[in-house]
Amino acid sequence: MAKGRINKGSVDAMQPATAEVVLWDDKIAGFGLKVMPSGTKTYLFQYRLGGRAGRTRRVTIGKHGSLTPDKARKQAEDLAAIVSRGNDPQQQKQDNARKAIDLAFDGFAKTFVDDCLKVRWKTSHKDGEALLRLYATPVLGKKPLHEISRADIRSVLAPVRKKVATCRNLFAVLRRLFRWAVSEGVIDTSPIMGMEPPPLPAKRDRVLSDAELKLAWQASDKLGYPFGPFVRLLIITGQRLEEVSGLEWSELDKSGRRWVLPAERAKNANASVVPLSNLAVNELDALAKRAKRKDGWPRKGYVFSTTGETSISGHSRAKRRLDREIAKLAETEKDLPPIAPWRYHDLRRTLATGMQRLGVRFEVTEAILNHVSGSKSGVAGVYQLHDWGPEKKMALQAWADHVGSLLVGPDRTNVVSLAKARA
Repeated sequence: MAKGRINKGSVDAMQPATAEVVLWDDKIAGFGLKVMPSGTKTYLFQYRLGGRAGRTRRVTIGKHGSLTPDKARKQAEDLAAIVSRGNDPQQQKQDNARKAIDLAFDGFAKTFVDDCLKVRWKTSHKDGEALLRLYATPVLGKKPLHEISRADIRSVLAPVRKKVATCRNLFAVLRRLFRWAVSEGVIDTSPIMGMEPPPLPAKRDRVLSDAELKLAWQASDKLGYPFGPFVRLLIITGQRLEEVSGLEWSELDKSGRRWVLPAERAKNANASVVPLSNLAVNELDALAKRAKRKDGWPRKGYVFSTTGETSISGHSRAKRRLDREIAKLAETEKDLPPIAPWRYHDLRRTLATGMQRLGVRFEVTEAILNHVSGSKSGVAGVYQLHDWGPEKKMALQAWADHVGSLLVGPDRTNVVSLAKARA
C-alpha cells in the first residue's frame, strides 16, 4: 500500500498499472488518490463508523483535473470532520442529493399550489400560481429550498419593484410558501423571516364616468365570447373579477333570478346571493343559447370557458383589447376628455358610486359587494342578520336600468332613483 503526501508532485508522478493503484495521504487518514489502468485519477475518502467492527466505506471526492490536490484535500478534511462527529458522509451525500431533487424550488412550488394554495386560497390560488410561475421559478429554478437566502428573494422581487401591487402580492405568496414549508418540517426557518414587506400601493379612487361606462359596454361587443359578456356582467353585478370568471351554471337560478355565490368561491369566504337584474338575465339567456340550450339554462359547467374544462384566463390581454376598442369609439365622441387608465376592479367602485347617486343605502351596497366591514363588522355583524335581499334586488335593477339608459337614452316612464321610489 503506497503512502505519502498527496500534492501536485506526487499526483503527477503516479502512473497507471495493470490494476488500480491507490496512494494514501500520510496526514489525513482515509484521504487517497486512485489511479485506474486507463490513467484516470480520482480523489477519494475512505472511513469506517462503529469502530473496527464497522464496515469500510468510500466516498468519491472527484476527478483530478476538475479538482486540484489542494481542493481535494480541503474536501477530505471536511469529510473527516463529519466522521469525527459520528455521521456518515456517504449517507449525508445521498441525503443532499435527495434534497436537491425533492426540495428544488420549482417542484416544491407546484406541491405548494396543489396542497396549500388550492385549499387555503381557493378563490385566488390562480393568481398566486401565476406569480410564482412568472417571477419566482425563473429566478430560483431548481435551487433547494434550504439554500434559498434573502438575497435570492430580493432577486425575485427586483424586476417588479416598480409594480407596487404585484411586488407586494408576490412577496405575500412567497412568504406563505416558506411559512408552509416550515410548518411541514421541510425547512427550519424561512428566508423571508424578518424582511420588510414592500410598501402598500397607493389607494385607488378611479371611478368610470357615465360616458366611459357607455364606451366600455359598447366596446365589449367587439370582444365577443367569452370576454365581451364577462365585462358586461362585471359592470351590472359589481362582483369580483375571479368570482365572475369562475361563474358556474350550477350557481345560477333562473326561476329565482339569482346567483348564489358559494363561500368557497368568495374572496372573504362568505357566501352571497346576487339578485339578477333584467339586463343580467338577458346576458345569461344569450350565453345559454350559445351553449345550444333550447330552453332554460345549463345545469353544469363554466359560464365563461374556452376549453370547457377550466374557467377563463388571460384577463390582462383581454383588457388591452378592450382599451383599444374604447379608444376607437372615443375618437367619434365630441367633447370627451382623455380616458385615464382603469382596471376591472374599478367597475366595483363605479357601481358603488353609482348606487350612492341613485340613493341606495350604504348597507345595501355593502351587501351587494359582499363586504364585511363598517356596518357589518363587530357587534353589528353579530346582531344585524338582515340579508337585505329585497333591497339588493331593487338596487341592482335600478343600476341596470341606469346602465341601459346610457345606451338607449333614459326612459322617464320607469327609471327612477330609489330615493324617489321610496318617497
